[in-house]
Amino acid sequence: MDESLPTLEVVLVDDGSIDRTAELMQEISYSDHRFQSVFLAKNYGHQIALSAGLSVCQGIEGVMVIDGDLQDPPELLNRFYDELKKGNEIVYGVRKIRDDEGWLKKKTSHWFYRMLNRLSSTTIPYDSGDFCMISRRAVNILNTMPEKKRFIRGMRAWIGLKQKGVPYDRDTRVAGETKYSFRKMIRLALDAVFGFSELPIKFMLRLGLLAIIIALAYFGYTLFRKIFFGDVMSGFTGILFSIILFSGVQLISIGILGEYIVRIFFQVSDRPLFIIKERIEHQQHIYG
Repeated sequence: MDESLPTLEVVLVDDGSIDRTAELMQEISYSDHRFQSVFLAKNYGHQIALSAGLSVCQGIEGVMVIDGDLQDPPELLNRFYDELKKGNEIVYGVRKIRDDEGWLKKKTSHWFYRMLNRLSSTTIPYDSGDFCMISRRAVNILNTMPEKKRFIRGMRAWIGLKQKGVPYDRDTRVAGETKYSFRKMIRLALDAVFGFSELPIKFMLRLGLLAIIIALAYFGYTLFRKIFFGDVMSGFTGILFSIILFSGVQLISIGILGEYIVRIFFQVSDRPLFIIKERIEHQQHIYG
């Protein structure tokens, strides 16, 4: 920071931590005027915490988004800024080497991005995360987007404008453990799919058509056996097959509709994305 831009502000966001994070943030905010701290009222999740930071940052030229574990190198600030000055509105990091993850996580991440781009009308850059630098104009656009179930890298790609990827190596974690559990990654993936793809609804239609085709084929097979061989499966076999098939199709369809309905409910409820409990800005203590 001392060797970088002359006017630099750092916004630290505490997403309802239960360790000494809040205490350390207060110490550095009071001792260094370049730091301001935002303390959320509870744990809202990674994407909402990033949105909270973007909502209060005051960067005139651009804003750099980076996680607190510093696996993404802060030293790329100047390189990102150089790309921003060339006219790029969004400069994002592309991971070349990912020493921070195991084989399974690397493969699932690789497949996820490629599958999402096949399903979505918005092209999301491969192997990119939330690590980026965004122009003031792009930040303002993001802040006006009202999604409750947020997938920021998808929203960032949806904006368009001029974008540039910068390849880099992601180091292993020095201390602690990732808070992104497998369950949270699945939730993020669902937010991405349901937020940027029409496939789930189209899947319901295709699944229903497939079920009808299977049922008609089964009926034709049964009729063929009856006419030419005089034997038809007796008992509840056929009925049981039909019940299982159509019940499965209906349950899957209801589940997909439920995902959309839940998202509609949270969207129309119009609750705030987050509540700021406290904020330390340039050595002023502000209570939200």
